[in-house]
Amino acid sequence: QVQVAESGGGLVQAGGSLRLSCAASGDTKSINYFGWYRQAPGKERALVAMMITGGVIKYADSVEGRFTISRDNTQSTVYLQMNSLNPEDTAVYYCYARILWREYWGQGTQVTVSS
Repeated sequence: QVQVAESGGGLVQAGGSLRLSCAASGDTKSINYFGWYRQAPGKERALVAMMITGGVIKYADSVEGRFTISRDNTQSTVYLQMNSLNPEDTAVYYCYARILWREYWGQGTQVTVSS
């Protein structure tokens, strides 16, 4: 079992950058999937970026080339570096972790990009 908590959201102008962090506690060495989803107003929650055991990384097409996901050496924190932000990136960003079939979500952090 793990707990995850996000930090780093905020307000930024279009073209700017933000870095989100997600700190996990508990059985962090067992996390198979570790990454980020987002939910924009009126839309469903959608994958942003994910690190999967074995070195696989997946990005949503809309963020490919602008966002970078990474994980620290202790395997307990995942980051999302977001560059070239645009208003369409405005959303609540949720940290996600999965151990086998069990899913864990953070409370979410708001990212607002002004035009």
